[in-house]
Amino acid sequence: MEQLTELEIAVFQLRMGFAPADRCVDLAVERLRLDQEGDDLEVVLLASARGVDEVLPLAEVIIERYRGTQRLDQQFLAGKFIVELRAAYLARHESVSSLDAIFTRLYPALAYPDWLVMLSRNCEYATDVADFEQPFEDEFRYIASLWARAESLASFESEYSRQTSNGHDIR
Repeated sequence: MEQLTELEIAVFQLRMGFAPADRCVDLAVERLRLDQEGDDLEVVLLASARGVDEVLPLAEVIIERYRGTQRLDQQFLAGKFIVELRAAYLARHESVSSLDAIFTRLYPALAYPDWLVMLSRNCEYATDVADFEQPFEDEFRYIASLWARAESLASFESEYSRQTSNGHDIR
């Protein structure tokens, strides 16, 4: 199931334009390498697919087959993406400016979830106002740590505190 979750996260990022199709292909190749594909022809085809137009339909069939109506929530997938972004930011592969571009697209695509308000706002402000860098980093750490532990949107929401997020502001 963990591999299916990884595939769903990769498909979410691909659909949003944040990741290359190769990530989905790599997951299928790994299943083949471990001889875990069984008789799943779509996994075999995905392992040799190239480009978004080939990868997305195959990945969608695989996810639908194994998840059915139990697909992961888009906010959950975005949250797991934020965990990846935090690691990339700490490794200096992402910057405040590059994250701002991502959050600017992600926030409306998710219909403006409450938990993304301060992160998106602080990131945007930090691109121009140095005083917002620390509040942004505090909120980024907070949100990413909650999503890293979350096993579902509901478990995230049970831990999330808007009051804590609101505290990540200029003092």
